[in-house]
Order: sequence, then structure tokens, then C-alpha cells
Amino acid sequence: MSHSARIRRRRQKGGGAAKWFLLAFLVLLLIGVSAGLAAAGWVVRTANDGPALSTYTPRNAGALTEVLASDGTRLGFIQNDDLVQPMATSALPKVMKQATVAIEDERFYKHTGVDYEGIIRAAVKNATTDGKQGGSTLTMQLVRNLYTQDVTRSGIEGYKRKIREARLAQQLEEEHSKEWVLGKYLNTVPYGTYGGQSAIGVGAAARLYFNKSARDLTLREAAMLAGMPQAPSQYSPVDNPEGTKARRNEVLGKMAELGYITREKARAEMKKGLGLNMERYFQRARERYVLDYVKSELIKEYGADATKRGGFRVYTTINLKYQQYARAAMSQLNGVGPSSAIVTIDPKNGDIVTMASTQQYGRSKGKSTFNLAAQGHRQPGSSFKTMALLTAFREGVSPSTTYTSISPMKIAKPPCGSPTSPWELKTYGGKGAGSMDLRRATLASDNSVYAQLVSDLGPDKVKETARMMGIKSKLLGVCAESLGGLTDGVSPLEMANAYATIVNGGYRNRPRVIKKIETREGPVKLPARWRVKRTKAFSDGVTNEVVKILAANAAGGTGTKSIIPGCTAQGGKTGTTDKNIDAWFVGFTPKFATAVWVGFPGSAKISMNGMYFGSNIDGGTYPAQIWGDYMKKVVAKGCGKWKEPTEPFNSQPFQGKFAREGAKDEDSGEGDQQQGTQPGPGTTTPPSNDTSPDNGGGNDNGGNGNDDTGFDPGAYETQPQGPPGNGGTQAPGDG
Repeated sequence: MSHSARIRRRRQKGGGAAKWFLLAFLVLLLIGVSAGLAAAGWVVRTANDGPALSTYTPRNAGALTEVLASDGTRLGFIQNDDLVQPMATSALPKVMKQATVAIEDERFYKHTGVDYEGIIRAAVKNATTDGKQGGSTLTMQLVRNLYTQDVTRSGIEGYKRKIREARLAQQLEEEHSKEWVLGKYLNTVPYGTYGGQSAIGVGAAARLYFNKSARDLTLREAAMLAGMPQAPSQYSPVDNPEGTKARRNEVLGKMAELGYITREKARAEMKKGLGLNMERYFQRARERYVLDYVKSELIKEYGADATKRGGFRVYTTINLKYQQYARAAMSQLNGVGPSSAIVTIDPKNGDIVTMASTQQYGRSKGKSTFNLAAQGHRQPGSSFKTMALLTAFREGVSPSTTYTSISPMKIAKPPCGSPTSPWELKTYGGKGAGSMDLRRATLASDNSVYAQLVSDLGPDKVKETARMMGIKSKLLGVCAESLGGLTDGVSPLEMANAYATIVNGGYRNRPRVIKKIETREGPVKLPARWRVKRTKAFSDGVTNEVVKILAANAAGGTGTKSIIPGCTAQGGKTGTTDKNIDAWFVGFTPKFATAVWVGFPGSAKISMNGMYFGSNIDGGTYPAQIWGDYMKKVVAKGCGKWKEPTEPFNSQPFQGKFAREGAKDEDSGEGDQQQGTQPGPGTTTPPSNDTSPDNGGGNDNGGNGNDDTGFDPGAYETQPQGPPGNGGTQAPGDG
């Protein structure tokens, strides 16, 4: 073979290899292009297959509900797992916006929802280093937080999530401005968890970690918060302060790199500590019993979720000064043993202006979350006789109607007893006091007279009156209820409202503790349950007769320790239960009705005998004193004047058995007794002594400084006999 032939053969062989190489390259190129086109097609299909932004409902992060006193002072927040306090974008400080953009999305103001340059940069970094950097923009993160809540991170589904987020982010930025996006992000991103509660949004985070409004954040504080959303648990300033500081300094360095601050400023701030000031802003509260009561009221109307997350500003009727006055008055029980509770209602509208007790709020030993003022149901004793008295006047019975006080007494006929099951009772002193009219019987709080009165009226009528006054606790319509023997007792709140009906000219109010509600959008229409509701239950001529007798009782009966110096318009009634377990004073001035209870919380029935300077605690001792000490401050600017009735009180001869015939042998344990009499219209039988006895300072707890014929009101302040049921419910005992 010639030389030239050999050269041609070599060229043919080489050319063949080159062709095969070129062919292989072209095939690979086609495969790559095809794969790229397929991948691009898959990306487009994935993006288009996802729902449009308009199909999503933005997640409502909500906001904590804030409860305020009547003067606007914060009582506290209704607690929730998420701490949320949204802020207007315009109120967010510039430094917080800059810090967040610097560390999370430095090209935020340049892209349109998706930062392709950032995605490539993140991919390169992740491929060449051990670090992991995401390519999500602030807008994409907002889409995830606010709309999709999809947190899938790995596999094909993770890529699909990213693609769909990118598409939705572009749609979001087509509809909203950059400031809107940034503001929404800062209000919805989580900033860590503390004490089981997560701070959602920079408003809550600023309060949680620095005890300040977000608008007052400093550079180092804003930098710390901006660095937390990437990994809230890892960058917790409580659990990992060193890691949090390093992350904060990273934010400061990035802000300097982007020109938001100078490098000198960044270095100076990096040397500082975190500066935490965690004062538990959201957990701090005053008047926690009131706060719980308001929460229960809100839940009744809105449900638990809306109450916790509704972002309401709730203005209550509670007067903080009156709360202080109440505690100061109840402090006289310090070291004595019993607890006390006070409720005051404004008779003109039903506003609960005071709801206080001596208990300490809490769940540890010696504390309680049980609200004695609103939840505590105790036997009311003789303070419930007012319901029988009002029933008598409602039926047209004259205050001058007389009965014979007998003790011990046994009623063996219906409706109060039977021959086989008589109603047995006695007066506090154990002796009868002879003939007395309803006025004197009330001042003496005489059980015998009131037992005869309810027997004549019918216990069902007294139950009806109690309901008309506003009592909602269980009533059976039995005679013992007129002397305070209720199945489950009654609360101070109910008693205050019932007595408000008397001083309010017969108008029953619906008690309310909420007077106004607002949200960020403005006032909320007040639901019907908290609007003022006044119902005419009695004529003011009828209630005026009760007012006059209870005013006399405060001035010269069992309630003299309630006297407010300089006040000529006050009235009230004492109440004491068997063995002095519960003691009450419930009374009113023209402006306020107040109930005071004294006793031992818990199911155990603890006697208060010997606890009033060696004497027994009854309604005329500490309860009346507390009432007077408290109310004299409440009405310091004037207790007001009684309103003249506009409707007449018409009475007629009473045809009740005991009022007509008096008690006979089968009705008493004393043999023949003087018959009761019914004076004619307009006549009266005044008591022999219409003032408190001179027994050393007006003591009305049972002492008698007069002779046997004198009037000793304390001797007849007595317990109900044989109350049905369990004697009342109360908070569970400690432990």
C-alpha cells in the first residue's frame, strides 16, 4: 500500500471517530434540551395546576382580647396560646423593616415576588458549602404563612410547594404594594415561644421580649427580632442567648453591608447585650376575678375561640377606686379568719361597679380562682325576709299589720307544715316578743312573725316576688325560703341586684359588667345581653314602703353599724344563718345597692361564733361595719335623696289566718298566745322602742342593755330553721 493510501485510510478512521463524537454530543444536547423543556413544562404545569390566589381565604391570626376598667385602665388580656398584637404598617419602625429586609430578602424592593437571582445564588451556595440557604422571598413566606400554610420541605412535593408559592407571590404583588406585603409579614410571622405561648407578629414580640411597643424598638432590638423567624426555637433569647446574639450580629453586619447603617454603628451595637426586659406584659393583670367573669360573659356571646382571638377591647363597668374601697373595708377581717365579698350595682342601669373579695387569686394552696362575689352561693339568712316583706306590700298588706312573736313556735298546718311534719322555729334569743307590726318585726328580724306572714301569704307568692326582684338561684317555693333557707343559696351579685330593684322604684335591671366593645375597625354593636334592660316589676308606691322600713332598720334596727355619717338616705337588712356560718348585710342608698357577705369559703360549714371581739359574727357586726365603711367612701360626695313615689300604695285589711286569728295551741309550743290584730287603714302600732338599745356602742349582736320590755333588735336576728337542700354551694376547699 502506497504512502498516500495509508494517509487516506488514517484520515477516514479519524473522521469516523469525530463523527461519532459529534453525534454523541448532539444526542446529549437533544436529551438535555428535551429534559430542560420537559422540566420547564413540568414547572409550568405545576404552577398552573395550583389554585389561584383568589381561591384562598387569608388566615386570620386574630389578636388578644383586652379588658379595661370603666376609666380605661387595663385589667388584663384574655389568655391564648398565640400572643398577637397587630400594628398598622405605618406604625412599624423603619429600623425593623430594614433589619427584616436585610436578613430575609435583600432584593425585596427589586423583585416582583420571586427573586430568580436569589434562587440561583442559594442553589450555588447550597451546592458548594455545607450551609443551607433558602430562595424564598418575603412575599413567598407571606404566601405560606397567610394563605397556603403548606410547610412541605422535601422531595417532589417540596419543589411543587416552592413553584406554587412563587406563582402566588407574583399574584400577591400584583394586587398589593411592597409596604402592604412587608407590614403583613411583620404582623403574622412567628417570633418564638415562651411559657407555652407563641409571639405572632412583631407587636407581640416587642412586648414579650422588651416590654415595649414595637414603634419604640432600638436598632439592636430590631436586629434581634429580625433574625428570629428563620429558626425561632434555635434563636430563642431565653433558651439560647449566645446563638441569638450571634444571629443578631449577623443581621447588623448585613444591614451595614447594604448601607442601612454604618459599619462603625454595627460594630458598636454588636458589643452590646440582648437587653431583654421580659416583664410578662401579656400575663400581668389586676382584678383577676373580674377578668374571669368578663371572659365567661364573652364566651357566652361569642364562643371561646372568638373571645381569645377576637381582638376585642372590652370596656367594663368596674370602678377601680370602688374596688380599692371595698378591699380596705374588708381588711378589718385580717387575722380574724373569715372571708368576705362585696358587690355593688348602680340601680339606674344595672352596672356592676364593684365585684371584690378578700381571697387571693391563684391555684396554689391558700389561693382560689373561685369568684365568691359572683359564683359563691350561700344561705342569705334574714336578708331574704325582705322578699316576704315586699310580697306582703305587693299583696296590699298594711305595714301596720300585727302578729304575735312566739318562741319556740311550731306550725302544723299547710302551707308551711303538717301535723306529722310541723315547721319548728324559734327566735334568736329563744323568747317571743309579743305583739308587733311588720315594721317592728323587720327591725327585730323576728323569725316567728315572718313565719306566720309567709304562712298567710303563701310561699309561692314569695318565690314569685324573689324572681321579680331578680333572684335566679334555685327556689322551691317553700316557707323556709322566706327566712333564708334556700336549696343552693344565693350569690352576693344576685342579692345586690334584688335590692337594687327596691331602691330603683320597682324596676328590675339585668346586671351587666360590659358596657362597650371595640375592635381595630371601630365600635362593635353591643349585644342585647349587655345593653341596659329595665323591667317594671313593682309599683314605686309598694317599693317605697320597703325602703322606709329598711331605712329605719339601718338607723335603729339590726343594721346600725352600717350608718354612713351625714347620710340621711340609706337602708338595709342583716342576715345570719344557723350557727353563724354565714352573715350578710344588704342595703342601698339612692345611688347604689350593695351586698356584703362574710363567712368561710369551701364546703365545710365553719361557725363564726366568738369571732367578733369575743361575741358571734352576725349580720349586724362585721357585714354591717364593712358595708358602712365601704359605702361612706363611695358616696363621699353625697348619698342622694329618696325619690318620692309616683304611684299610690293601697292597703286593705289582711285576711291571713295568723294576722286574723293569731297563733293557737296547735301552732306554737307556748300554749295560748295573744291574737294578732289588723288595725284599720291609716292606723299604726309603733314599737315600744324604735331605736337601737344602749348596750355599749350600739352592739346589735345579741346583747340587751334595756329591761325585758325594751326592744332588743339583736335578740331576734336569727337563722332560718330547717333549710332544705345542702345548705348552699361554695368553692371547693383548698387542695
